Amino acid sequence: MKAISSSCIHHHLPVAHHRRTNQTFIIRGFQEVATLPKQQSASSRLSQSFSNLLRLHVDTPPRTDFQSSTGISLIDEKHSTPTCSPKEDISNKWSEIHGSCDWDNLLDPLQPWLRREIVKYGEFAQATYDAFDFDSFSEYCGSCRYNQHKLFKELGLEKNGYMVSKYIYAMSHIDVPQWLERSHLLDTWSKDSNWMGYVAVSDDQESRRIGRRDIVVSWRGTVAPSEWYEDFQRKLEPVGSGEAKVEHGFLSIYTSKRESSRYNKSSASDQVMKEVTRLVQLYKQRGEQVSLTITGHSLGGALALLNAYEAATSLPGLPISVISFGSPRVGNIAFRDELHQLGVKTLRVVVKQDIVPRMPGLVFNESLQKFDDITGTLKWVYTHVGAELKLDVQSSPYLKRGFNLPGFHSLETYLHLIDGFHSKTSTFREDARRDIALVNKACDMLVDELRIPRAWYQFANKGLVRNAHGRWVKQVRDPEDIPSPARETHHQAFSVEMLATDEGLALTLC
Repeated sequence: MKAISSSCIHHHLPVAHHRRTNQTFIIRGFQEVATLPKQQSASSRLSQSFSNLLRLHVDTPPRTDFQSSTGISLIDEKHSTPTCSPKEDISNKWSEIHGSCDWDNLLDPLQPWLRREIVKYGEFAQATYDAFDFDSFSEYCGSCRYNQHKLFKELGLEKNGYMVSKYIYAMSHIDVPQWLERSHLLDTWSKDSNWMGYVAVSDDQESRRIGRRDIVVSWRGTVAPSEWYEDFQRKLEPVGSGEAKVEHGFLSIYTSKRESSRYNKSSASDQVMKEVTRLVQLYKQRGEQVSLTITGHSLGGALALLNAYEAATSLPGLPISVISFGSPRVGNIAFRDELHQLGVKTLRVVVKQDIVPRMPGLVFNESLQKFDDITGTLKWVYTHVGAELKLDVQSSPYLKRGFNLPGFHSLETYLHLIDGFHSKTSTFREDARRDIALVNKACDMLVDELRIPRAWYQFANKGLVRNAHGRWVKQVRDPEDIPSPARETHHQAFSVEMLATDEGLALTLC
């Protein structure tokens, strides 16, 4: 798989030049859309057709009054409060919160403890974007900007109480979409691979709070929504020993490997399963209860399901849950049924206006099951898996109502809506804690009255620094942050010692 092409950093919607018309449709730095005035682009027509087909409402946003009854700005009031709710002890309820009862009676209204856990895993997924090097002029394009030992510290996620134990890299043996292009430079860190996520595990304090040792796998997704219809209408391919089939492109990213590559001598599948198996054995030997939670956004949500299917097959009896955001359909009805039989619990968070969860299978999908008596079970039909938590952009007074495909699909939009959701019949929570400004990190979704710049999240001077001679040059990475298989092996060994601590004494692992 090739490195992602973009003139910007920290952005999961890179430049997209449509190939079929004279006009170029450009998603520039952080979702600012510009068109060259010749004729309506195919991407624009596709977006409009999606709007019509899905009956998405494009309303003019009402003027919002953000003054409280005391005359103090509601935003100013929020600025003086913490950005997250206090952590509750959920040790006696963790199994239910992670889907033991398929989240019955927990989604509408949304149980507060569950809301906080969903946001936590969503932030783990967001980290795969925030730490990814999208700069196509960087020799490290496609890698993580930080080594695994300091990833959470750099992103402000230390408060979650987890430690990264391994990075995951992926490639593909098929022609991948345009948003997976390599660096413009010939001398790069990798010719084949992309950083696709990581494995982390809860520390002792967090494990006591949540009632078990939680292993997390977080998968990155990188996609422009308008490209899904064209790039992922591929054939279904068998997986496992039964009738289950999954989308060919997703499976290729998950299983591809090449001996000559630097980071994918083993596939993403092999990398993640080796690490998860090691951690499960480590903590079970210590007499601890262990769970596996897999998360991801967009393409990452698809990879999360493939990961869960393999883990459930390889590690029977291990509690496994998937919490995905804006994930597409992955496989057929048999794949869904096998996941259910294996005990995998899946919670899909979707935004009503987001088109990605409707694909593949925009027309031919699980809704055709009502015709089974006539057609029989259609093995080639795509279907979603698990419980669904559906959110609506129009529920938030802080979001614009115009048609904005990138904004609808942005993970930060999802996290904002989750934080404010109480029930389908109630208004947006006034005591929602998550920082509203994060919504505009990579898009333009916030109403103008908030005066938050669009797509504001980037490195100072876009990664350029002034050297000793006063010239502006690309910033040199710290040696410990330069991708290196040997260095990552060393960091992993260090993490093993830290994770194997028992009352302050590190265990020696063979």
